Amino acid sequence: MPVSASVRKQLSLKLSSIPCKFSTSPNNCYFSVLSCSIPSTNTSENEQELENEIEPPISVEIFRTGPKLGSYKLGDSTFYSLIENYAKSCDLMSLEKVLEQMKREQRVVIEKNIIVVFKAYGKAHLPDKAVELFDRMVSEFQCRRTVRSLNSVLNVLIQEGLYYRAMEFHSSVVGCKNILPNVLTFNLIIKAMCRLGLVDRAIETFREMPTKKCMPDVFTYCTLMDGLCKKDRIDEAVLLLDEMQIEGCFPSPITFNVLINGLCKKGDLARAAKLVDNMFLKGCVPNEVTYNTLIHGLCLKGKLNKAISLLDRMVLNKCVPNHVTYGTVINGLVKQGRALDGARVLISMEERGYCANEYVYSALVSGLFKMGKSNEALSMWKGMIEKGCKPNTVLYSALIDGLCRQGNPDEAKEILSEMERMGCTPNAFTYNSLMRGFFKTGNSHKAILMWKEMENSNCIHNEVSYSVLIHGLCDDGNLKVAMMVWKDMLCRGCKPDAVAYSSIIHCLCNAGSVDQGLKLFNEMLCGESDSQPDVVTYNILFNALCKQNNISHAINLLNSMMDQGCDPDMVTCNIFLKTLKERLDPPQHGGEFLDELVLRLYKRQRIVGASRILEVMLQKFLLPKASTWERVVRALLKPRKIGASINKCWNDLFI
Repeated sequence: MPVSASVRKQLSLKLSSIPCKFSTSPNNCYFSVLSCSIPSTNTSENEQELENEIEPPISVEIFRTGPKLGSYKLGDSTFYSLIENYAKSCDLMSLEKVLEQMKREQRVVIEKNIIVVFKAYGKAHLPDKAVELFDRMVSEFQCRRTVRSLNSVLNVLIQEGLYYRAMEFHSSVVGCKNILPNVLTFNLIIKAMCRLGLVDRAIETFREMPTKKCMPDVFTYCTLMDGLCKKDRIDEAVLLLDEMQIEGCFPSPITFNVLINGLCKKGDLARAAKLVDNMFLKGCVPNEVTYNTLIHGLCLKGKLNKAISLLDRMVLNKCVPNHVTYGTVINGLVKQGRALDGARVLISMEERGYCANEYVYSALVSGLFKMGKSNEALSMWKGMIEKGCKPNTVLYSALIDGLCRQGNPDEAKEILSEMERMGCTPNAFTYNSLMRGFFKTGNSHKAILMWKEMENSNCIHNEVSYSVLIHGLCDDGNLKVAMMVWKDMLCRGCKPDAVAYSSIIHCLCNAGSVDQGLKLFNEMLCGESDSQPDVVTYNILFNALCKQNNISHAINLLNSMMDQGCDPDMVTCNIFLKTLKERLDPPQHGGEFLDELVLRLYKRQRIVGASRILEVMLQKFLLPKASTWERVVRALLKPRKIGASINKCWNDLFI
């Protein structure tokens, strides 16, 4: 039946607002709107803007009025197109309406389209909807379920972190609905088990795969290796590398990266380096992840020079370092007190076209201030601004902390005002730095004002905030107010740290309340607090007890300190040397006392602590016994390295 002129005109008007392309069949006159792009004869700015806009490929109005336009009928492909486009735009309400209409009209629903809906539910974080739709596939849409649907729903559940739910769903479907799993199914279930820490169960599932006629692929091995490494079962993970090659499954760079990452976290850099050599032998070229992992491992071990050498090797191997690589090296250098070297790496980074992020700049600015290089830190800040890097809370806080360390809290306070004007909200670290800075310069009043301003800004006081305030008040000798703050902290559920305890104990001891200080100390030891006493806490009590001539109690406390794994330092030695000289009759020079302390530490294999006391003895001209000296020196030095160094010196002299 020919289409009338009025209908053609109506259709033309409908299509003029939304460009689309028609696909017609002369046999049954079905039409399907597939895309929305038709050439335009006018090239005005308004039309160009319309062409650039993203619009749905099919108009809902055309979809609804299509059957009324003569003999045209809505084909199944029209519904499929709508499903895909609603899913892409995450319009779930419209998507469900289309599915309901298809059900009412008894349209053919294919699994491919249902899988598209599963993915849409996954993007919308609606795993329950995906499971519900899976259950409705056969009963409501007469759509046959296969392993593809099973895998799609499993993936949605796992992406949402619902690992137990994924395992339950898998068991119910495979056990009752007669869907045979494939390799992807096993990979997803093994991933869920490994994420839950059920590695032994994952291994059992892995061993079942051949019996189900599913051979593990490289992703199966990688997932299982990663799970083993996270459980610190790295040797088993390395054995899997050999097994997969025997089974004819060749490792990928990802496989090696998983193992290298596990070894680096364990600190076994030698085996990690051997794996890199093995990569080359297997034809796998190390990528950015490989180098980044190794560099991070070297930085964690403090081997920054090797990390920088590896960075150079990375460039030589035509593997371009990225901002993660540079950031790792710079952060490692800053932690070792080599912020100037970190600044040089930053220059190299920028020369290669990478822009440092706020964390790199904050680490460098903070590191330079800690080294006393305030001019360099401020210069870096100005250079960062000139390069167009907009400071955020992290960067402003680093600058404020640095200025306070430098002894300029008033200047830091001005930066705080600028920070707030720029829309950056100060955090607890920002306020803690300012309080610490004002206390350090003897301006307690301004420090307390910062505490109040922090409260007015709805910034919650944390343990560090209380610790800074208590420490500052105790340094001012204001025990009464410090104790009030202490009680307020406990009432609010904040647990005191070692600094807060040490400050209060010191203040109590100075006020003559040594017994009360010992009571707080025993609270720390008995586990009522997560904080354990450090050498500073012990030294405060040693000094207080020795001043009271309670030397036996001080020595008992020293024995307890060593039993707790805390080594004495120079302050400890000086306290006891002074006491032995001034408070004993006859006075003792303390050489035998320190020599005995060295031997006790040596017997407990705490060689570094023993060597520090030896240094104190030499500085005080208290010669250790020859046997003591020999034992500690032998334990410190590695004969092979010493021998190699001596041989090198001889070679340099005579060759």
